[in-house]
Amino acid sequence: MDYAAAIRDRLPAAWRGSDFSSLLSDLETYLSPADIEGVVAAYEFSAKAHEGQQRLSGEAYISHPVAVAKILAGLHLDAGSIKAALLHDVVEDTPATLHDIEVEFGDDVALLVDGVSKLDRLRFDSALEAQAESFRKMLLAMVKDLRVILVKLADRTHNMRTIDALSSAKRRAIAKETLDIYAPIANRLGIYGIKTELEDLGFKTFAPFRYRVLERAVRKARGGRQQFLNKLQTNISRNLATNGIEARMMAREKHLYSIYSKMRRKKIPLSDIADFNGLRIIVGDIDTCYRVLGLIHQLYKPMPGRFKDYIAIPRVNGYQSLHTTLFGPNGVPLEVQIRTEDMDRLAERGIAAHWQYKAVDKHTYSAEARAREWLTGLIEMQEAANSEEFLETVKVDLFPDKVYVFTPKGDIMRLPSGATAVDFAYAVHTDVGNRCVAAKIDGRLVPLKSALSNGDTVEILTARGAKPNPNWVNFVTTAKARNAIRAYLKNLTRDEARTLGRRLLEQALRPFDLSNRKLRKRWIEKVLHELGENELDRVYEQLGLGERLAPVVAALLAQQQGGDQDQAKRERKPLEIAGTEGLVVGYARCCNPIPGDEIIGFLSSGLGVVIHRTSCPNVADFRKHPTKWIPVDWQRGIKGEFQSEIQVRTMNRVGLLAEVAGRISATKSNIDHVNVETDGDASTLQFRLKVRDRGHLAQVLRSIRTNPDVLKVQRLTG
Repeated sequence: MDYAAAIRDRLPAAWRGSDFSSLLSDLETYLSPADIEGVVAAYEFSAKAHEGQQRLSGEAYISHPVAVAKILAGLHLDAGSIKAALLHDVVEDTPATLHDIEVEFGDDVALLVDGVSKLDRLRFDSALEAQAESFRKMLLAMVKDLRVILVKLADRTHNMRTIDALSSAKRRAIAKETLDIYAPIANRLGIYGIKTELEDLGFKTFAPFRYRVLERAVRKARGGRQQFLNKLQTNISRNLATNGIEARMMAREKHLYSIYSKMRRKKIPLSDIADFNGLRIIVGDIDTCYRVLGLIHQLYKPMPGRFKDYIAIPRVNGYQSLHTTLFGPNGVPLEVQIRTEDMDRLAERGIAAHWQYKAVDKHTYSAEARAREWLTGLIEMQEAANSEEFLETVKVDLFPDKVYVFTPKGDIMRLPSGATAVDFAYAVHTDVGNRCVAAKIDGRLVPLKSALSNGDTVEILTARGAKPNPNWVNFVTTAKARNAIRAYLKNLTRDEARTLGRRLLEQALRPFDLSNRKLRKRWIEKVLHELGENELDRVYEQLGLGERLAPVVAALLAQQQGGDQDQAKRERKPLEIAGTEGLVVGYARCCNPIPGDEIIGFLSSGLGVVIHRTSCPNVADFRKHPTKWIPVDWQRGIKGEFQSEIQVRTMNRVGLLAEVAGRISATKSNIDHVNVETDGDASTLQFRLKVRDRGHLAQVLRSIRTNPDVLKVQRLTG
């Protein structure tokens, strides 16, 4: 009598014919009797906890954890994962606690259950935040134990199989989340079986009409291809046998969502999908893979540019295989995949294969190693400002269409399609990214935003004292680069805000005949206590960002001295603007102030000081908040370039725009943007340009006026 049958005899009669009995039969094929005993105990605990609960479909709730466990058993996962699958909803949906699970089944299983559990018992500001925080917790639990995500993927797979019981709106939301997050995670971990099922179920639920149309078209095309595939398979089998090669062969068909995605991405009809059908050849070792490739290229001509060697250079998720597209009989294209047994098992189960199989061939790359490499990057993503940002950056990082580039030493780097030289720099090391100033591709200097292509050799040039450019965030594609730039700029903004805040407080203290150096320690401590802060640097930062008003803080400090508060009404000496204050001093787009203009500063919360011209129309509105205005002036000898806008009214003549632009360039002013509007015989040209000061702008205007076809030129005020 087999062991699983003996256990079934001990179970209550209602359980013997259930799905749990089938689960035991699956587990018996690879788990020890002691492990199966532990699984039975987990089932009994879960069944008792969920007793009386039903799913929306009307089934007993315990059917869901058992189904999740069966999916994991199909991947041959270990006993701990199976127990966690049976218990994964206990903490969330029953009175049982995580401590109860820890006592009964140990820390290992409790950690897995905690990682999968949602955070429904906490309060969040929005549904998005709840989803993002739950996802964040799960991913960070993955860093400790990869089995967390395997349980979650199985949970999502069964939920998608039974999604019809939900409302239409919930179905679409869950399907979108599945396509955006969970299917890409399965792909990233190399679990092809779950990935394809999640994609097809998500596609069917999210776009049911498109799914039905494509399914009918594929079914219709399938019939005519079968005879063609049989003939091809026979020819290749005969040829391999003649050359003494043993191989297992199977026909494969691209799944619906993959076909749909390719049609959308390349904007092509179904008839143009070359790898719609294919053939998979599985052999004993890597050497035989390349021998088979040579033999089938002798039988059928390969399609140029369609060969991919994923054995020498595996995909980011560890997938390995040779791919080639052949011109089959009558010129019909056919994709052939050639791989070893280990590669085939890893392609189907990815990281899940790690718990049951070890690669026989030492050259077979570990899917687990690839996953660990990715998860290491997740730790850096924790620097994201909030849960929603973390979720978005992970989404970006989940789509692994990769380019393979080389370091100057010949090492291979894998980056997302569209990655730039800056992404490469941050992939090498965060410090390299922060200090990069230029890049070379194949020995040629290129802009840092240049997109990389397969086979490029990339060299990054760095400089001491260099720092990230805020504009890099607009073109980098990797989450690591984006988060590193944001983290650096966040710290940089704080430093600049503290510097500006110190200057603002210095200025506000002058009417009280005080300065930062004259402040006594006890005064500062008393005011910090009153403000609810622990350190003066934090107050400086708040002042610089406009979150506190410098005159108010100065008055509080002056009170400690016993000074006359009426002195605060004295005229304040203007704050001098140097033009190098970075992110905490901004220049209003409504009036574009430049050195030489009379200016005034507005304290804007979170933005620091925004500089306006005193003649700006918005100043009248802002003056309703007099405490937020501060006198400012340009520092003597200020350097830099400042934005200004001019309007030029001209005769409508061919080539005149180029002439006006040439005169602007001759004054060493850069043009950022130009807009042209034509009205009969006249045209209006509007330029946004960079100038040093009012004198430089006057030079630009004089130069344009010398053109006889220019009717009028003026500076725009906003």
